[in-house]
Amino acid sequence: MFGHKSNEGVMSNESINWDKLGFDYIKTDKRYLSVWRNGEWDKGTLTEDNVLHISEGSTALHYGQQCFEGLKAYRCKDGSINLFRPDQNAARMQRSCDRLLMPRVSTEQFIEACKQVVKANEKFVPPHGKGALYLRPFVIGTGDNIGVRTAPEFIFSVFAIPVGSYFKGGMTPHKFLISDFDRAAPQGTGAAKVGGNYAASLQPGYEAKKAGFADCIYLDPLTHKKIEEVGSANFFGITANNEFVTPKSISVLPGITRLSLMELAASRLGLKVIEGDVEIDKLDRFIEAGACGTAAVITPIGGIQYNGKLHVFHSETEVGPVTQKLYAELTGIQSGDVEAPAGWIVKVA
Repeated sequence: MFGHKSNEGVMSNESINWDKLGFDYIKTDKRYLSVWRNGEWDKGTLTEDNVLHISEGSTALHYGQQCFEGLKAYRCKDGSINLFRPDQNAARMQRSCDRLLMPRVSTEQFIEACKQVVKANEKFVPPHGKGALYLRPFVIGTGDNIGVRTAPEFIFSVFAIPVGSYFKGGMTPHKFLISDFDRAAPQGTGAAKVGGNYAASLQPGYEAKKAGFADCIYLDPLTHKKIEEVGSANFFGITANNEFVTPKSISVLPGITRLSLMELAASRLGLKVIEGDVEIDKLDRFIEAGACGTAAVITPIGGIQYNGKLHVFHSETEVGPVTQKLYAELTGIQSGDVEAPAGWIVKVA
């Protein structure tokens, strides 16, 4: 399933400037590969090769039969490594596989694959406080096929790259533009983490950035009256009544970071968590707002432009106090500096 057996192009960890890591592809030593044939997944293996060799008729290429995940491993002060909530990523991938008629990867195999990849690439895990090792598990439909149907074979793979802290010099609020495009259709694949959703976001995201914004915000596809997602991240708002509000919709991707912030907002900050409508014409209810996801954890939203007017939340330049507390709590848990709720951390080494 892979091409040439070569480790050419691997960057040595000695040559990495940990202080200047971004979110870019870096070839690391090993990745995990498992193949589904005849009704079952094989036991999987680690390989040095980062090139997939698949049939030209693969359903992943023609019909978008694929899904992926994103999670991180963090170096703690004592040198140990934390995987953050991999069981939740496994569960979401299982739901995505169900939606696209692909075989599920068990939670056990998913977590074991992630642990193997982290251990095999341990030298690429950034030092404590310098970033994380980002893991990209994915499932794709492969095998000789041409009709619109589920694939005869599948690949489950996990690769890893070191990534830096998303924010350089601390968090900075960003401005976002309401898009006229839809990210997903009602009753579509919006709640599954599939490539087609992201392909649909390329043009609106490009246009928003060209206009000087960090990205675009998508409204609900049915009425275009309610906020659903911020680029490829989830939205949340903080009210003056100590409420943490995040959109509830069958089109919203259920983010692991979003889930974690909801739980921490309630249990550690004493906020009332509300999943509900976030109406675009009622933004005045929020004193702070943010986007959350694996890559950035939290991106503070300074302002949202809608119908030619910019609505500013806490500040265009300063991070709100509640957003700052949520960020500190969650990143502290991930890196082992703050006690984690039971079951959130899987130790790798």
